[in-house]
Amino acid sequence: MALDGTRAAMARRVADIIVDSLISQRVERVYGVVGDSLNGIVNAIRSTSGEIEWVGVRHEETAAFAAGAEAHLTGKLAVCAGSCGPGNMHLINGLYDCYRNRVPVLAIASHIPSREIGSGYFQETHPELLFKECSLYCELVSHPEQICRVLEIAMRTAVAEGGVSVLVIPGDVALLDSTAKRPVPSFERPTPSISPSAAELRKAAEILNAGKKVTILGGAGCEGAHSELIDLAGTLNAPIVHAMRGKEFIEYDNPYDVGMTGLLGFSSGYYAMMDSDVLLMLGTDFPYQQFYPPGAKVIQVDVRGGQIGRRTKVDLGLVGDVRTTLAGLKPLISPNRGGAGHLKASIDHYRKTRAELDSLAMGKPGETPIHPQYVARVADEVAADDAIFTCDVGTPTIWAARYLKMNGRRRLLGSFSHGSMAGALPLAIGAQKAFPKKQVISFSGDGGLSMLLGDMLTLRQQNLPVKVLVFNNGALAFVELEMKASGMLEYGTDLLNPDLAKLADAIGILGLRAELPEQVEPMLMQALRHPGPALLDVVVNRQELSLPPSLKLEEVRGMTLYMVKAVLNGRGDEVLDLARTNLFR
Repeated sequence: MALDGTRAAMARRVADIIVDSLISQRVERVYGVVGDSLNGIVNAIRSTSGEIEWVGVRHEETAAFAAGAEAHLTGKLAVCAGSCGPGNMHLINGLYDCYRNRVPVLAIASHIPSREIGSGYFQETHPELLFKECSLYCELVSHPEQICRVLEIAMRTAVAEGGVSVLVIPGDVALLDSTAKRPVPSFERPTPSISPSAAELRKAAEILNAGKKVTILGGAGCEGAHSELIDLAGTLNAPIVHAMRGKEFIEYDNPYDVGMTGLLGFSSGYYAMMDSDVLLMLGTDFPYQQFYPPGAKVIQVDVRGGQIGRRTKVDLGLVGDVRTTLAGLKPLISPNRGGAGHLKASIDHYRKTRAELDSLAMGKPGETPIHPQYVARVADEVAADDAIFTCDVGTPTIWAARYLKMNGRRRLLGSFSHGSMAGALPLAIGAQKAFPKKQVISFSGDGGLSMLLGDMLTLRQQNLPVKVLVFNNGALAFVELEMKASGMLEYGTDLLNPDLAKLADAIGILGLRAELPEQVEPMLMQALRHPGPALLDVVVNRQELSLPPSLKLEEVRGMTLYMVKAVLNGRGDEVLDLARTNLFR
């Protein structure tokens, strides 16, 4: 909303200039927890009479995650704030997630009184050092005349480069009069087209045209390049494997889709990559080196040159955005008729794998414990076509990766690069604030939800109709599986949970609990129809295996060793449960 001339010309405090500049940049809200060093900023927001909203949460980590979700979904600058000392430090984990997801977020980190800096004052930290590793720009404002220049640099850096900027400001400086006559002017997000040189494109075309079995691996950098990607895959007869962050941009309307590879993926994606003689990586920094084909030639396209060659040997690195690069390649690529066999074999493998995965997602009435795959499948079937899903790390991410179908309108958020627990609920808060009329569903693990459980109260206080679907297995299940695969007995992974549905009821949220498969769908439908926030606590199988697409010998040995140790330690019932639920289905 534009500021009127009278208000802009009035004498303003530094805090007012900050808030007016955020309004000028069309920022609609600031997520945070109030604190004395933030009082100037919060009061300036209050004084705008609704032009910008303060969204109070129960933990600053939630504020950062929520801002990240809003930035991810809208592409616009989102803002969070923390008070001095502990408040700032609580922001850090969520900001790391924003930084690694490359979403435009500005964090306002208030500081102790400026005259006390360096004295070991109450709650003193050094924010400009704390935030250094999770930001593109971090600067201390120590004088009123700095504010407009530093704030503009911070906002432009976050928006133009995609990432986190941090404005560190002592509480007393925020309350000083500013000499600025008007706020930082608004600016648009730059959308440059970046292309490799003509010579580099010719080299790429030579490699691709010479390949007999070309496979494409796409990531988040494929956003906005769907038609170009599908067109190229058709010309090359290339199966398309996607990384987790690329799922929402690649999977839909894609006849060449063969799923994912990696620890969260399944065997068809792994097969399509390992069977290739040329791998074309598009906008992805897929981290797991063991899943790259050792004998294939590799072309990597990324808008950031520093990303190229970090994971596997690259024969040709191209600096460019995916859409522009593929458009430049198109006239140079010859139809790869010889690749039809590779494509068919990969798609046949995918169909077989997909059928096997779907066979695991069954819910026979009365059969307990409930298979988590079934819960995810039901959620996929009953959710809206434009639903926004968020998921916690670990097994909820696996079920989201394998059973949620993207269609070009749905969105999927998670801590896929930073890998932080507890992200699903705060991401859902940011998504729902940004899109109040859309269906937002959180795939929460019992461990992830309980880590930031206090922000269930934020759903109630803000009256956000988020639907929290809890995969309750009483354990940190993915960590437990990793221990077993290493031949260890699980230890420290037990979670003694309350009845989460009753807990939700106690704070004024609709709480439901499913202990039988036949309860899942009607209860989930009830939650989705409910006009306010709702929680569905589903008791799922703790022993459910989520195997990677390729088992190594040491992992087989590790699981065997775990079973032997379990029996010798009087825990043979666990082995029987594991076998019954996973081997005899």
